[in-house]
Amino acid sequence: MTTLHDFTATTLAGREQPLSEYAGKVVLVVNTASKCGFTPQYAGLEELWETYKDRGLVVLGFPCNQFGAQEPGTEEEIGEFCSLNYGVSFPMFAKVDVNGPGAHPLWTWLRQEKGGVLGDAIKWNFTKFLVGKDGRVIRRHAPTTTPAQLTAEIEEALAA
Repeated sequence: MTTLHDFTATTLAGREQPLSEYAGKVVLVVNTASKCGFTPQYAGLEELWETYKDRGLVVLGFPCNQFGAQEPGTEEEIGEFCSLNYGVSFPMFAKVDVNGPGAHPLWTWLRQEKGGVLGDAIKWNFTKFLVGKDGRVIRRHAPTTTPAQLTAEIEEALAA
């Protein structure tokens, strides 16, 4: 059975990172964008990371330019934007596609594990997947679900 831990992704700094490094942790995987109405959610994601990282939560940001070209920058520009504007310190990865034939394999798997209301395609930036310590997807959340709304679910996953 495939889990999050079977994938590798490239960090913003260009390093290949096995996601198996997060085995035993609860992981929140989010597709992000710097020029989106939901961009202020970076602050809430950072707050979740700061609040729960010592208890075993990891937030993983995956910039994506597939929705309204709202992530046009380079990896360097994305990192600078997130750091300067939102103090982001959680792991960020290189820009990926989350839909279509060029979708990153992690996102193809996430979509297959938990489809959305209208099929499995990601509909917009800041779609969130909560993954348990075992690497299996617990739940998918729409972009309109704020990071603060995930606290009870995160607490439950951390306690499991």
